[in-house]
Amino acid sequence: MDFGADTTHDDIRAAVRALCAKFPDDYWAEHDDSQEFPWEFYDAVVQGGWLGLTVPEEYGGGGLGVTEAAIVEQEIAASGAGMGGCSAVHIGIFGFESIIKHGSEDLKQRFLPRLVAGDLHVSFAVTEPDAGTDTTTISTFATKVDGGWSISGKKVWITKAQEAERLIILCRTAPRSASPKRTDGMTLFFAPMDRDRVTIRKIPKMGRNAVDTNELFIDELFVPDSDVIGEVGNGFRTILAGLNAERVISANAAIGIGRAAVRRATTYAQERVVFGRPIGQNQAIAHPLAKALVQLDAADLVCQKAAWLIDNGLPAGKEANEAKYLAAEAGFFAADSALGAHGGYGYSKEYHVERYFRESRLMRIAPISQEMVLNYVAEHVLGLPRSY
Repeated sequence: MDFGADTTHDDIRAAVRALCAKFPDDYWAEHDDSQEFPWEFYDAVVQGGWLGLTVPEEYGGGGLGVTEAAIVEQEIAASGAGMGGCSAVHIGIFGFESIIKHGSEDLKQRFLPRLVAGDLHVSFAVTEPDAGTDTTTISTFATKVDGGWSISGKKVWITKAQEAERLIILCRTAPRSASPKRTDGMTLFFAPMDRDRVTIRKIPKMGRNAVDTNELFIDELFVPDSDVIGEVGNGFRTILAGLNAERVISANAAIGIGRAAVRRATTYAQERVVFGRPIGQNQAIAHPLAKALVQLDAADLVCQKAAWLIDNGLPAGKEANEAKYLAAEAGFFAADSALGAHGGYGYSKEYHVERYFRESRLMRIAPISQEMVLNYVAEHVLGLPRSY
């Protein structure tokens, strides 16, 4: 890895910061309260050319890597947009790896240019109410019919389903009992979001309210054979194409939230005067913020290493999981410390750190829980017996 100046990366940071400066904290607070999708921000990201950043240039994309996508995600979060901003554009910036790496040429030609243009909204549908992290136990089933497949089942925690035109959806196409391996017998589809066949129910939640989260109830949704992603029966392997990268990019969002929290808390600690001096002069205020910065910077380095490994085609499971774990912990600690530095004002919405706090807590759960990261490291890195 080269830690010298990279003009491309510097230009990306500067451009994304300039874009995000047009959408201050008050914008995100308003959308968090109203629970309205941030269309103005989304359109600005489209106009800035940031969607399809990792899509190959032959389909109109940027042709860049996980490193660059992670920079964009961190800068969006660090602006104060948090997960409201990141989740609005995440799949557009990075989320089509399964199609890029495993999709047919026809599928790529039909949809990748539309993704880049910003007029294609997509949801990622894997998790189910009775499966959770244990993806191999999903029960949503795709039955072969003339010309395609008929999907029925339930999905949960589906982001942007209210806006989505398409679903990247994982289904069983063979019973688990009939599959040689528990990861066999699943297929990934790029399914139409047919509102006559898919009932969408919004989930009220603690934070990230600018972007909807939903339950889906699917009843005989038809998907043509041409919209299968990869090989039938190998869907689990197909979705793995982007999992490590997703963890790294999500980790950068957590770091960005932490940086926004530290920035706002530092300013407050310099300006707030109690007992005749700024509260930042007190170590009880200064030390947690300093520790937060140390932890954010350390997590950032692991994220950079993981992104570099992925972009260079090297194994990155260990580093990607470690990056996600460290960034989620660092982001949450930073947000919690910022809230504490504000005292009672931190609990009010006026100073925005309570929103950072709520959104940083999400990153310890998604896209994978901290406990599952530790399970991965224990089993696949330390060689300990599988615990689940």
